[in-house]
Amino acid sequence: MGVRVRQAERRDRDQVVRILAEAFHHDPVSCWVFPDEDHRHAVHGRFLGVFADVALEEGRVDLLEDGTATALWLDVPAGPPEEDDTPALMRETADPDNERAELVGRLTGAVHPHDRAHAYLLMIGVAPGHQGEGIGEALMREVLERCDREGTPAYLEASSARSRGLYERLGFTFTGRTVELPEGPPMWPMWREPQAR
Repeated sequence: MGVRVRQAERRDRDQVVRILAEAFHHDPVSCWVFPDEDHRHAVHGRFLGVFADVALEEGRVDLLEDGTATALWLDVPAGPPEEDDTPALMRETADPDNERAELVGRLTGAVHPHDRAHAYLLMIGVAPGHQGEGIGEALMREVLERCDREGTPAYLEASSARSRGLYERLGFTFTGRTVELPEGPPMWPMWREPQAR
């Protein structure tokens, strides 16, 4: 698939957040965090903007030039993680009275592996009208090829059975321990060993 990808800059933040908000509006985890659809529509962009800010500042944000998809990556070093206030910031920024807005970050952080350095796909979003066209796979290809060349594993959390299937096709495998959101959907932590080309 011939997609043109560029690295986003700070000036692209609003576009990145818009793509993520549209892509995740009906995602099972987003629906659990913000059960009321009107409320989700009002606060979801602020919530996802925290992820965009972290990736723009500390990682890499890939953006399709036509504005249909974006992927947020972080390089995670080996060793004990530094204290992370991102979950609290997610809640404070988006929905201070909603403990789920913080809990989802705490629960995913608790299962995140730290024994080996890896590329972490924090989020990938494809505009709803373009999902299922192979855009997500094409958007991830450059980073995964770099991982393969450099011998670096990759990690992510799948938030739906559909996305889990995509990641499995790209060489990710379920780690065996789901993230259990209280009275909510499961999330599947997935790991990908570098692959020989």
